[in-house]
Amino acid sequence: MKWTSNTSRRTLLSTISILIATGLLAGCTDGPEEGGAPVTPSTSTSHSAGETGDAGSSVQAVEGTVVRFTAGSASVDVTIGQDSPATRDFVAMLPMTLELEEFNGREKIADLPRELDYEGSPGSDPEDGDLIFFVPWGNIGFYYNTDGIGYSDDTLHLGTFKASDEELSRFEGQSTTVESIE
Repeated sequence: MKWTSNTSRRTLLSTISILIATGLLAGCTDGPEEGGAPVTPSTSTSHSAGETGDAGSSVQAVEGTVVRFTAGSASVDVTIGQDSPATRDFVAMLPMTLELEEFNGREKIADLPRELDYEGSPGSDPEDGDLIFFVPWGNIGFYYNTDGIGYSDDTLHLGTFKASDEELSRFEGQSTTVESIE
C-alpha cells in the first residue's frame, strides 16, 4: 500500500492504537498476573453460577467432598481441598462426563463443559496427587509428575487423589463419569 501523506499514516496508526487499547481495556477486568502473559477476555472473565443458572450459587462449603472419576472398572476418588469459588463451582457441575488424555509426561487432563467460576480462588504450588484447574486452558489436570513446576496463580488446587500414572492411564480416551459420592 502506498501512503499519500504522513497525515494519513498517522491517522491510521492512531485509529489502530485506539482500537487496540479499547480491546485490551474491555477484556482486562483483572489485569495480567505479575510475570504472566497478558490476560485476554477468554481467560480473564469468569462465569457466575447465578448468571448461568447452574446450582453453583447454592453449593455451600465443599471441603472434604469426595468426587469419583469412573471409566469402566477403573475409578479414582478425589477429596476436594479448601473451599473456594473454583471448588464450589466444580462440585456444582457434577455429575458430568469427561475424556482424559496424557499431557507432557506430567498429568492427565480433560476439558470441562464450561469454564469454572474461579474469581477469588488462590493459586497453588501443585504436588503429585493434586487435581487442579488450569485457568488459561479451562481444563482440569491430575498431576503425577510435578518436578520443576512451581507456584502459579493460574493453577488452582481442586483436590487430592491417590493413583499412579499407570492407574490414571486406564482413563485415557475413555468416557469418564465424574460424580460426588460424599
